[in-house]
Amino acid sequence: MADEEQSPARKVITDYAQAHFRYFRTADGTVYAQRNGHPVARPIRSQGTTGSHRQELMVGLFNDGIGVFNGTALKEALDLIEALALTEDVQPVHIRVAPGYNGATWLDLGRTDGQSVRIHPTGWAITVPDPREVCWRRTQLTGELPLPVKDTNGKGIDLLLRLCNFAGAETECLAIAWLIGCLGPSVPVPAPFLTGPQGAGKSTGGRMLVRIIEGMSGDLRRAPKDEENLIAAVAAGWVTALDNLSHMTPDLSDAMCCIVTGAETVKRALFTDGDVFRARYRRPLLLTGIDVGVIRPDLAERLLPLRLERPRVRRTEAELWTEYAEVLPVVLGSLLDLAVKVRAVEVETPTDLRMADFAHLCAQLDAATGFGALAAYRASLDDLNDDVIEGDLLAQTVLQHAATMDAGTKTRMTSTEWLHCLTRLYSGDDCRPLPKGWPTTGKVLSDRLKRLQPTLAARGVLIDSGRTKEGRYLELARPSVPLAHDQERAF
Repeated sequence: MADEEQSPARKVITDYAQAHFRYFRTADGTVYAQRNGHPVARPIRSQGTTGSHRQELMVGLFNDGIGVFNGTALKEALDLIEALALTEDVQPVHIRVAPGYNGATWLDLGRTDGQSVRIHPTGWAITVPDPREVCWRRTQLTGELPLPVKDTNGKGIDLLLRLCNFAGAETECLAIAWLIGCLGPSVPVPAPFLTGPQGAGKSTGGRMLVRIIEGMSGDLRRAPKDEENLIAAVAAGWVTALDNLSHMTPDLSDAMCCIVTGAETVKRALFTDGDVFRARYRRPLLLTGIDVGVIRPDLAERLLPLRLERPRVRRTEAELWTEYAEVLPVVLGSLLDLAVKVRAVEVETPTDLRMADFAHLCAQLDAATGFGALAAYRASLDDLNDDVIEGDLLAQTVLQHAATMDAGTKTRMTSTEWLHCLTRLYSGDDCRPLPKGWPTTGKVLSDRLKRLQPTLAARGVLIDSGRTKEGRYLELARPSVPLAHDQERAF
Protein backbone atom coordinates (compact mmCIF):
# COMPACT_ATOMS: atom_id res chain seq x y z
CA MET A 1 0.00 0.00 0.00
CA ALA A 2 1.31 3.44 -0.88
CA ASP A 3 2.19 5.76 1.98
CA GLU A 4 -0.56 8.19 1.01
CA GLU A 5 -3.18 5.39 1.29
CA GLN A 6 -2.15 4.36 4.78
CA SER A 7 -4.25 5.58 7.72
CA PRO A 8 -2.40 7.86 10.15
CA ALA A 9 -1.26 6.06 13.28
CA ARG A 10 -3.45 8.22 15.50
CA LYS A 11 -6.55 7.16 13.49
CA VAL A 12 -5.61 3.47 13.78
CA ILE A 13 -5.24 3.86 17.53
CA THR A 14 -8.47 5.86 17.86
CA ASP A 15 -10.50 3.34 15.85
CA TYR A 16 -9.11 0.44 17.90
CA ALA A 17 -9.77 2.25 21.18
CA GLN A 18 -13.36 3.12 20.33
CA ALA A 19 -14.02 -0.46 19.23
CA HIS A 20 -12.66 -2.07 22.41
CA PHE A 21 -13.29 0.52 25.12
CA ARG A 22 -16.08 2.70 26.40
CA TYR A 23 -15.15 6.28 27.28
CA PHE A 24 -17.11 8.54 29.62
CA ARG A 25 -16.59 11.46 31.98
CA THR A 26 -17.32 12.08 35.62
CA ALA A 27 -18.90 15.18 37.15
CA ASP A 28 -15.48 16.77 37.70
CA GLY A 29 -14.62 16.37 33.99
CA THR A 30 -12.18 13.46 34.33
CA VAL A 31 -12.39 11.08 31.38
CA TYR A 32 -12.31 7.34 32.08
CA ALA A 33 -11.85 4.30 29.87
CA GLN A 34 -13.69 1.04 30.48
CA ARG A 35 -12.99 -2.15 28.53
CA ASN A 36 -16.17 -3.42 26.89
CA GLY A 37 -18.08 -5.67 29.28
CA HIS A 38 -15.72 -5.02 32.21
CA PRO A 39 -16.69 -2.86 35.22
CA VAL A 40 -13.20 -1.48 36.05
CA ALA A 41 -12.51 2.04 34.75
CA ARG A 42 -9.18 3.83 34.44
CA PRO A 43 -8.60 7.56 33.91
CA ILE A 44 -7.00 8.00 30.51
CA ARG A 45 -4.52 10.55 31.88
CA SER A 46 -3.38 8.35 34.75
CA GLN A 47 0.16 7.01 34.96
CA GLY A 48 -0.70 5.05 38.08
CA THR A 49 1.16 1.99 39.26
CA THR A 50 -2.07 -0.07 39.12
CA GLY A 51 -1.96 0.15 35.33
CA SER A 52 -2.81 3.14 33.17
CA HIS A 53 -5.14 3.17 30.19
CA ARG A 54 -2.22 4.15 27.99
CA GLN A 55 -0.44 0.90 28.94
CA GLU A 56 -3.67 -1.04 28.53
CA LEU A 57 -4.10 0.37 25.03
CA MET A 58 -0.51 -0.33 24.01
CA VAL A 59 -0.72 -3.96 25.15
CA GLY A 60 -4.01 -4.47 23.30
CA LEU A 61 -2.62 -3.05 20.03
CA PHE A 62 0.46 -5.28 20.30
CA ASN A 63 -1.37 -8.49 21.27
CA ASP A 64 -3.91 -8.08 18.47
CA GLY A 65 -1.12 -7.72 15.93
CA ILE A 66 -1.86 -4.14 14.97
CA GLY A 67 1.56 -2.82 15.86
CA VAL A 68 3.67 -0.79 18.22
CA PHE A 69 3.20 2.97 18.07
CA ASN A 70 5.35 5.83 19.22
CA GLY A 71 4.43 8.21 22.02
CA THR A 72 3.39 11.05 19.72
CA ALA A 73 0.74 8.95 17.97
CA LEU A 74 -0.62 7.67 21.29
CA LYS A 75 -0.75 11.18 22.73
CA GLU A 76 -2.60 12.57 19.71
CA ALA A 77 -5.07 9.69 19.76
CA LEU A 78 -5.75 10.05 23.50
CA ASP A 79 -6.17 13.83 23.11
CA LEU A 80 -8.87 13.22 20.49
CA ILE A 81 -10.55 10.50 22.54
CA GLU A 82 -10.61 12.76 25.59
CA ALA A 83 -12.18 15.59 23.60
CA LEU A 84 -14.86 13.28 22.19
CA ALA A 85 -15.61 11.81 25.63
CA LEU A 86 -16.42 15.24 27.07
CA THR A 87 -19.69 15.12 25.12
CA GLU A 88 -20.69 11.78 26.67
CA ASP A 89 -23.08 11.34 29.58
CA VAL A 90 -21.75 11.83 33.10
CA GLN A 91 -21.27 8.69 35.20
CA PRO A 92 -19.63 8.39 38.64
CA VAL A 93 -16.84 5.97 39.52
CA HIS A 94 -16.66 4.22 42.88
CA ILE A 95 -14.06 2.63 45.12
CA ARG A 96 -15.03 -0.67 46.79
CA VAL A 97 -18.73 0.13 47.43
CA ALA A 98 -21.30 1.54 44.98
CA PRO A 99 -25.06 2.08 44.68
CA GLY A 100 -26.88 0.02 42.08
CA TYR A 101 -30.28 -0.26 40.45
CA ASN A 102 -33.53 -1.06 42.30
CA GLY A 103 -32.19 -0.45 45.80
CA ALA A 104 -29.16 -2.72 45.44
CA THR A 105 -25.58 -1.95 46.44
CA TRP A 106 -22.36 -3.47 45.14
CA LEU A 107 -19.13 -4.60 46.81
CA ASP A 108 -16.00 -4.74 44.65
CA LEU A 109 -14.03 -7.91 45.35
CA GLY A 110 -10.95 -6.36 43.70
CA ARG A 111 -10.58 -9.28 41.26
CA THR A 112 -9.16 -9.01 37.76
CA ASP A 113 -12.23 -10.75 36.33
CA GLY A 114 -14.48 -7.98 37.70
CA GLN A 115 -16.63 -10.27 39.85
CA SER A 116 -18.45 -8.30 42.53
CA VAL A 117 -21.17 -8.86 45.10
CA ARG A 118 -24.66 -7.47 44.51
CA ILE A 119 -26.40 -6.88 47.85
CA HIS A 120 -30.19 -6.50 47.93
CA PRO A 121 -32.80 -6.89 50.69
CA THR A 122 -33.88 -10.09 48.89
CA GLY A 123 -30.39 -11.64 48.91
CA TRP A 124 -26.84 -11.32 47.63
CA ALA A 125 -25.06 -12.83 44.64
CA ILE A 126 -21.60 -12.87 43.04
CA THR A 127 -21.65 -11.55 39.48
CA VAL A 128 -20.02 -9.12 37.08
CA PRO A 129 -21.99 -5.84 37.14
CA ASP A 130 -23.23 -4.07 34.06
CA PRO A 131 -20.57 -1.43 33.27
CA ARG A 132 -23.28 1.20 32.89
CA GLU A 133 -24.59 0.43 36.37
CA VAL A 134 -21.26 0.30 38.22
CA CYS A 135 -17.82 1.65 37.34
CA TRP A 136 -15.08 0.56 39.70
CA ARG A 137 -11.99 2.68 40.30
CA ARG A 138 -8.96 0.70 41.45
CA THR A 139 -5.89 2.03 43.30
CA GLN A 140 -2.93 0.49 45.09
CA LEU A 141 -5.11 0.39 48.22
CA THR A 142 -7.76 -1.78 46.54
CA GLY A 143 -6.93 -5.26 47.79
CA GLU A 144 -8.52 -8.48 46.57
CA LEU A 145 -11.24 -10.10 48.66
CA PRO A 146 -11.95 -13.84 48.64
CA LEU A 147 -15.18 -15.16 47.20
CA PRO A 148 -17.64 -15.11 50.13
CA VAL A 149 -19.22 -18.36 51.26
CA LYS A 150 -22.97 -18.83 50.94
CA ASP A 151 -25.32 -20.11 53.65
CA THR A 152 -22.95 -19.83 56.63
CA ASN A 153 -25.77 -19.69 59.20
CA GLY A 154 -23.91 -16.92 61.07
CA LYS A 155 -20.83 -19.05 61.65
CA GLY A 156 -18.48 -16.35 60.34
CA ILE A 157 -19.63 -13.78 62.90
CA ASP A 158 -18.81 -16.17 65.73
CA LEU A 159 -15.40 -16.92 64.19
CA LEU A 160 -14.59 -13.21 63.93
CA LEU A 161 -15.61 -12.43 67.50
CA ARG A 162 -13.54 -15.36 68.74
CA LEU A 163 -10.43 -13.91 67.07
CA CYS A 164 -10.99 -10.40 68.42
CA ASN A 165 -10.70 -9.35 72.06
CA PHE A 166 -13.82 -7.20 72.36
CA ALA A 167 -14.83 -6.44 75.94
CA GLY A 168 -18.44 -7.55 76.16
CA ALA A 169 -21.46 -8.12 73.95
CA GLU A 170 -22.18 -4.38 73.69
CA THR A 171 -18.86 -3.75 71.97
CA GLU A 172 -19.29 -6.79 69.72
CA CYS A 173 -22.68 -5.70 68.38
CA LEU A 174 -21.39 -2.17 67.69
CA ALA A 175 -18.46 -3.61 65.72
CA ILE A 176 -20.87 -5.72 63.64
CA ALA A 177 -23.13 -2.70 63.05
CA TRP A 178 -20.14 -0.69 61.83
CA LEU A 179 -19.09 -3.43 59.40
CA ILE A 180 -22.60 -3.57 57.94
CA GLY A 181 -22.55 0.22 57.64
CA CYS A 182 -19.30 -0.01 55.65
CA LEU A 183 -21.19 -2.00 53.00
CA GLY A 184 -23.51 0.96 52.35
CA PRO A 185 -22.26 3.71 50.02
CA SER A 186 -24.66 6.39 51.26
CA VAL A 187 -24.79 5.82 55.03
CA PRO A 188 -22.36 7.87 57.16
CA VAL A 189 -20.99 5.69 59.94
CA PRO A 190 -19.19 6.87 63.09
CA ALA A 191 -15.49 6.14 63.39
CA PRO A 192 -14.69 3.17 65.65
CA PHE A 193 -12.04 4.06 68.21
CA LEU A 194 -10.44 0.88 69.49
CA THR A 195 -9.27 1.46 73.04
CA GLY A 196 -8.01 -0.71 75.86
CA PRO A 197 -4.96 -1.42 77.99
CA GLN A 198 -1.54 -1.99 76.52
CA GLY A 199 -1.37 -5.46 74.97
CA ALA A 200 -5.13 -5.70 74.31
CA GLY A 201 -4.57 -6.23 70.59
CA LYS A 202 -6.00 -2.93 69.40
CA SER A 203 -3.91 -2.80 66.23
CA THR A 204 -4.58 -6.45 65.47
CA GLY A 205 -8.31 -6.01 66.03
CA GLY A 206 -8.32 -2.93 63.81
CA ARG A 207 -6.57 -4.85 61.03
CA MET A 208 -9.09 -7.67 61.28
CA LEU A 209 -12.03 -5.29 60.91
CA VAL A 210 -10.43 -3.41 58.02
CA ARG A 211 -9.41 -6.54 56.11
CA ILE A 212 -12.97 -7.82 56.00
CA ILE A 213 -13.71 -4.88 53.69
CA GLU A 214 -10.31 -4.18 52.12
CA GLY A 215 -8.77 -7.66 51.83
CA MET A 216 -5.58 -9.03 53.35
CA SER A 217 -3.54 -6.11 51.95
CA GLY A 218 -5.51 -3.65 54.10
CA ASP A 219 -3.51 -2.21 56.97
CA LEU A 220 -3.30 0.55 59.55
CA ARG A 221 -1.35 3.76 58.96
CA ARG A 222 0.15 6.54 60.97
CA ALA A 223 -1.85 9.76 60.88
CA PRO A 224 -0.48 12.10 58.16
CA LYS A 225 1.08 15.33 59.33
CA ASP A 226 -1.18 17.57 57.26
CA GLU A 227 -4.75 17.56 56.01
CA GLU A 228 -3.80 17.42 52.32
CA ASN A 229 -1.97 14.09 52.70
CA LEU A 230 -4.79 12.74 54.86
CA ILE A 231 -7.37 13.58 52.19
CA ALA A 232 -5.21 11.97 49.48
CA ALA A 233 -4.99 8.76 51.51
CA VAL A 234 -8.72 8.81 52.22
CA ALA A 235 -9.66 9.36 48.56
CA ALA A 236 -7.55 6.39 47.39
CA GLY A 237 -9.37 3.74 49.42
CA TRP A 238 -12.65 2.97 51.14
CA VAL A 239 -11.79 2.36 54.82
CA THR A 240 -9.08 4.57 56.33
CA ALA A 241 -7.48 3.19 59.50
CA LEU A 242 -5.14 5.31 61.64
CA ASP A 243 -3.09 3.49 64.24
CA ASN A 244 -1.74 4.33 67.69
CA LEU A 245 -3.07 7.86 68.04
CA SER A 246 -1.76 9.57 71.17
CA HIS A 247 -3.24 13.04 70.65
CA MET A 248 -5.44 14.94 68.21
CA THR A 249 -4.70 18.44 67.04
CA PRO A 250 -7.69 20.68 66.31
CA ASP A 251 -6.95 20.48 62.58
CA LEU A 252 -6.84 16.66 62.62
CA SER A 253 -10.03 16.54 64.66
CA ASP A 254 -11.84 18.79 62.17
CA ALA A 255 -10.53 16.75 59.24
CA MET A 256 -11.84 13.54 60.82
CA CYS A 257 -15.27 15.11 61.25
CA CYS A 258 -15.29 15.93 57.54
CA ILE A 259 -14.19 12.42 56.56
CA VAL A 260 -16.99 10.79 58.56
CA THR A 261 -19.89 12.99 57.44
CA GLY A 262 -18.55 14.15 54.06
CA ALA A 263 -16.94 17.25 52.65
CA GLU A 264 -15.47 18.71 49.48
CA THR A 265 -12.10 20.23 48.71
CA VAL A 266 -11.36 22.56 45.83
CA LYS A 267 -7.82 23.11 44.56
CA ARG A 268 -6.31 24.79 41.55
CA ALA A 269 -5.87 22.30 38.74
CA LEU A 270 -2.25 21.65 37.84
CA PHE A 271 -0.74 23.64 34.97
CA THR A 272 -3.71 26.04 34.84
CA ASP A 273 -4.39 29.56 36.02
CA GLY A 274 -8.16 29.52 36.47
CA ASP A 275 -9.36 25.90 36.45
CA VAL A 276 -10.08 24.09 39.71
CA PHE A 277 -10.17 20.47 40.79
CA ARG A 278 -13.01 19.30 43.05
CA ALA A 279 -12.74 16.27 45.31
CA ARG A 280 -15.71 15.00 47.30
CA TYR A 281 -15.15 12.38 49.96
CA ARG A 282 -16.93 10.54 52.74
CA ARG A 283 -15.33 7.37 53.99
CA PRO A 284 -15.50 4.94 56.90
CA LEU A 285 -12.75 5.79 59.37
CA LEU A 286 -11.18 3.60 62.07
CA LEU A 287 -8.83 4.70 64.88
CA THR A 288 -6.78 2.89 67.51
CA GLY A 289 -4.99 4.17 70.60
CA ILE A 290 -4.82 3.95 74.37
CA ASP A 291 -5.70 7.59 74.99
CA VAL A 292 -5.89 10.58 72.64
CA GLY A 293 -6.31 13.19 75.35
CA VAL A 294 -9.03 15.80 75.09
CA ILE A 295 -11.74 14.96 72.52
CA ARG A 296 -13.56 17.88 70.93
CA PRO A 297 -17.38 17.69 71.21
CA ASP A 298 -18.05 17.66 67.45
CA LEU A 299 -15.72 14.68 66.96
CA ALA A 300 -17.14 12.87 70.00
CA GLU A 301 -20.54 12.73 68.28
CA ARG A 302 -18.87 10.96 65.35
CA LEU A 303 -16.91 8.36 67.33
CA LEU A 304 -17.80 4.78 68.23
CA PRO A 305 -15.68 3.53 71.15
CA LEU A 306 -14.89 -0.19 70.94
CA ARG A 307 -13.18 -1.46 74.07
CA LEU A 308 -10.81 -4.42 74.00
CA GLU A 309 -9.32 -6.48 76.80
CA ARG A 310 -6.03 -8.33 77.09
CA PRO A 311 -6.24 -11.92 75.75
CA ARG A 312 -5.79 -14.73 78.23
CA VAL A 313 -3.79 -16.83 75.75
CA ARG A 314 -1.21 -15.31 73.40
CA ARG A 315 -0.74 -16.59 69.85
CA THR A 316 1.96 -15.99 67.27
CA GLU A 317 1.31 -13.55 64.43
CA ALA A 318 1.79 -16.29 61.83
CA GLU A 319 -0.70 -18.61 63.52
CA LEU A 320 -3.27 -15.87 64.04
CA TRP A 321 -3.24 -14.50 60.50
CA THR A 322 -3.16 -17.94 58.92
CA GLU A 323 -6.38 -18.79 60.72
CA TYR A 324 -7.87 -15.40 59.84
CA ALA A 325 -7.14 -15.85 56.12
CA GLU A 326 -8.78 -19.28 56.24
CA VAL A 327 -12.00 -18.04 57.86
CA LEU A 328 -12.25 -14.71 55.97
CA PRO A 329 -14.50 -16.12 53.17
CA VAL A 330 -16.89 -17.44 55.83
CA VAL A 331 -16.74 -14.18 57.80
CA LEU A 332 -17.52 -12.13 54.70
CA GLY A 333 -20.35 -14.47 53.72
CA SER A 334 -21.91 -14.24 57.18
CA LEU A 335 -21.60 -10.45 57.13
CA LEU A 336 -23.38 -10.31 53.76
CA ASP A 337 -26.12 -12.64 55.03
CA LEU A 338 -26.63 -10.37 58.03
CA ALA A 339 -26.58 -7.22 55.87
CA VAL A 340 -29.40 -8.66 53.75
CA LYS A 341 -31.50 -9.40 56.84
CA VAL A 342 -30.88 -5.94 58.27
CA ARG A 343 -31.83 -4.13 55.08
CA ALA A 344 -35.06 -6.09 54.79
CA VAL A 345 -36.25 -4.82 58.20
CA GLU A 346 -38.30 -1.63 58.46
CA VAL A 347 -38.01 0.36 61.69
CA GLU A 348 -38.49 3.94 62.78
CA THR A 349 -35.45 6.19 62.71
CA PRO A 350 -34.33 7.46 66.15
CA THR A 351 -34.46 11.24 66.05
CA ASP A 352 -32.45 12.06 69.16
CA LEU A 353 -28.97 11.14 67.89
CA ARG A 354 -26.59 13.08 65.65
CA MET A 355 -25.64 10.11 63.42
CA ALA A 356 -29.26 9.26 62.64
CA ASP A 357 -28.43 6.92 59.74
CA PHE A 358 -26.21 4.76 61.92
CA ALA A 359 -28.78 4.85 64.73
CA HIS A 360 -31.37 3.61 62.21
CA LEU A 361 -28.97 0.84 61.17
CA CYS A 362 -28.55 -0.18 64.82
CA ALA A 363 -32.34 -0.29 65.24
CA GLN A 364 -32.59 -2.50 62.12
CA LEU A 365 -29.87 -4.79 63.48
CA ASP A 366 -31.72 -5.09 66.77
CA ALA A 367 -34.98 -5.94 65.00
CA ALA A 368 -33.22 -8.59 62.88
CA THR A 369 -31.11 -10.17 65.63
CA GLY A 370 -32.10 -8.82 69.06
CA PHE A 371 -28.53 -7.67 69.73
CA GLY A 372 -29.28 -4.40 71.56
CA ALA A 373 -26.98 -2.32 69.36
CA LEU A 374 -28.99 0.90 69.66
CA ALA A 375 -28.88 0.87 73.46
CA ALA A 376 -25.15 0.16 73.29
CA TYR A 377 -24.68 3.06 70.90
CA ARG A 378 -26.52 5.43 73.22
CA ALA A 379 -24.41 4.26 76.16
CA SER A 380 -21.21 4.78 74.18
CA LEU A 381 -22.19 8.34 73.33
CA ASP A 382 -22.96 8.98 76.99
CA ASP A 383 -19.48 7.75 77.91
CA LEU A 384 -17.97 10.04 75.27
CA ASN A 385 -19.86 13.00 76.71
CA ASP A 386 -18.30 12.21 80.07
CA ASP A 387 -14.86 12.14 78.41
CA VAL A 388 -15.48 15.54 76.80
CA ILE A 389 -16.60 17.07 80.10
CA GLU A 390 -13.71 15.56 82.03
CA GLY A 391 -11.28 17.08 79.55
CA ASP A 392 -12.86 20.54 79.40
CA LEU A 393 -12.67 22.79 82.47
CA LEU A 394 -15.07 25.29 80.93
CA ALA A 395 -17.77 22.62 80.56
CA GLN A 396 -17.20 21.55 84.15
CA THR A 397 -17.56 25.14 85.34
CA VAL A 398 -20.79 25.67 83.37
CA LEU A 399 -22.27 22.50 84.88
CA GLN A 400 -21.12 23.65 88.33
CA HIS A 401 -22.99 26.93 87.84
CA ALA A 402 -26.06 25.12 86.50
CA ALA A 403 -26.13 22.94 89.61
CA THR A 404 -26.93 26.06 91.66
CA MET A 405 -30.01 26.78 89.52
CA ASP A 406 -33.46 25.40 90.15
CA ALA A 407 -35.04 23.17 87.50
CA GLY A 408 -37.11 25.17 85.04
CA THR A 409 -35.16 28.42 85.54
CA LYS A 410 -33.08 30.50 83.13
CA THR A 411 -30.23 32.96 83.50
CA ARG A 412 -29.59 35.56 80.80
CA MET A 413 -26.46 37.74 80.55
CA THR A 414 -24.11 39.11 77.93
CA SER A 415 -21.16 36.92 76.89
CA THR A 416 -18.77 39.26 78.73
CA GLU A 417 -20.84 39.03 81.91
CA TRP A 418 -20.89 35.24 81.59
CA LEU A 419 -17.12 35.25 81.17
CA HIS A 420 -16.65 37.19 84.41
CA CYS A 421 -19.17 34.97 86.21
CA LEU A 422 -17.61 31.68 85.13
CA THR A 423 -14.07 32.97 85.70
CA ARG A 424 -14.92 33.95 89.29
CA LEU A 425 -16.58 30.58 89.83
CA TYR A 426 -13.51 28.71 88.55
CA SER A 427 -10.94 30.82 90.41
CA GLY A 428 -12.82 30.66 93.70
CA ASP A 429 -11.75 32.45 96.85
CA ASP A 430 -8.14 31.32 96.50
CA CYS A 431 -7.88 32.98 93.04
CA ARG A 432 -6.23 29.97 91.45
CA PRO A 433 -4.68 30.70 88.06
CA LEU A 434 -6.74 30.17 84.93
CA PRO A 435 -5.79 27.13 82.84
CA LYS A 436 -4.30 27.34 79.38
CA GLY A 437 -7.01 27.80 76.78
CA TRP A 438 -9.49 29.51 79.11
CA PRO A 439 -11.62 32.04 77.15
CA THR A 440 -10.16 35.55 77.22
CA THR A 441 -13.06 37.46 75.65
CA GLY A 442 -16.81 37.15 75.48
CA LYS A 443 -16.61 36.23 71.77
CA VAL A 444 -14.22 33.37 72.50
CA LEU A 445 -16.52 32.16 75.27
CA SER A 446 -19.50 32.29 72.93
CA ASP A 447 -17.66 30.23 70.29
CA ARG A 448 -16.56 27.64 72.87
CA LEU A 449 -20.12 27.24 74.12
CA LYS A 450 -21.30 26.64 70.57
CA ARG A 451 -19.07 23.56 70.41
CA LEU A 452 -20.11 22.42 73.88
CA GLN A 453 -23.84 22.93 73.36
CA PRO A 454 -24.69 19.28 72.43
CA THR A 455 -22.56 17.94 75.29
CA LEU A 456 -24.14 20.27 77.83
CA ALA A 457 -27.62 19.54 76.48
CA ALA A 458 -27.02 15.84 77.11
CA ARG A 459 -26.47 16.78 80.76
CA GLY A 460 -29.69 18.82 80.97
CA VAL A 461 -28.18 22.29 80.45
CA LEU A 462 -29.35 24.29 77.45
CA ILE A 463 -27.49 27.25 75.98
CA ASP A 464 -29.32 29.74 73.79
CA SER A 465 -28.47 33.10 72.27
CA GLY A 466 -30.42 36.05 70.93
CA ARG A 467 -30.65 39.79 70.66
CA THR A 468 -32.75 42.41 72.43
CA LYS A 469 -32.80 46.21 72.20
CA GLU A 470 -30.02 46.27 74.75
CA GLY A 471 -27.79 43.95 72.70
CA ARG A 472 -26.88 40.30 72.34
CA TYR A 473 -27.20 37.82 75.17
CA LEU A 474 -26.43 34.26 76.21
CA GLU A 475 -29.02 32.28 78.11
CA LEU A 476 -28.38 29.24 80.30
CA ALA A 477 -31.41 27.14 81.20
CA ARG A 478 -32.22 24.01 83.17
CA PRO A 479 -35.50 22.62 81.80
CA SER A 480 -37.79 20.93 84.26
CA VAL A 481 -38.37 18.08 81.77
CA PRO A 482 -35.48 16.73 79.66
CA LEU A 483 -35.92 17.58 76.00
CA ALA A 484 -35.42 15.25 73.07
CA HIS A 485 -32.54 16.07 70.75
CA ASP A 486 -34.79 17.45 68.01
CA GLN A 487 -36.46 19.78 70.54
CA GLU A 488 -33.23 21.24 71.90
CA ARG A 489 -32.58 24.80 70.91
CA ALA A 490 -29.52 25.27 68.77
CA PHE A 491 -27.10 28.06 69.42
